[in-house]
Amino acid sequence: MPHVTLEFSAGLEQSHDFQAICEQLYSVLAGHEEFDPPTLKIRATPVPFSRIGTEPQTFVHATLLLMQGRDEATRAGLNATILDVLAKTMPEVGSITVQDVEMTRATYAKRLSG
Repeated sequence: MPHVTLEFSAGLEQSHDFQAICEQLYSVLAGHEEFDPPTLKIRATPVPFSRIGTEPQTFVHATLLLMQGRDEATRAGLNATILDVLAKTMPEVGSITVQDVEMTRATYAKRLSG
């Protein structure tokens, strides 16, 4: 069920291969004991308008959606793993941030084909 959504400054897709970054994040996270690889989803979307307080005016923000129940140390470790991948693949980006969000199992809904 884990989802990672990347939001990034429009234009970064001209200098970075976001499909490859998604693949790298998937590979790293799929190997983590917390995840069942078929349930892992990674998405990336450019943000056309933004203003941040640092230079350069580029950013990547990752949101990690997790089902509730993981302890703080586990969540912090997962966030650090994501940050490490992003920082290594985009060292010149002005701001890279990661946030985890716990989802409520009782209210989460999904439909899978097949």
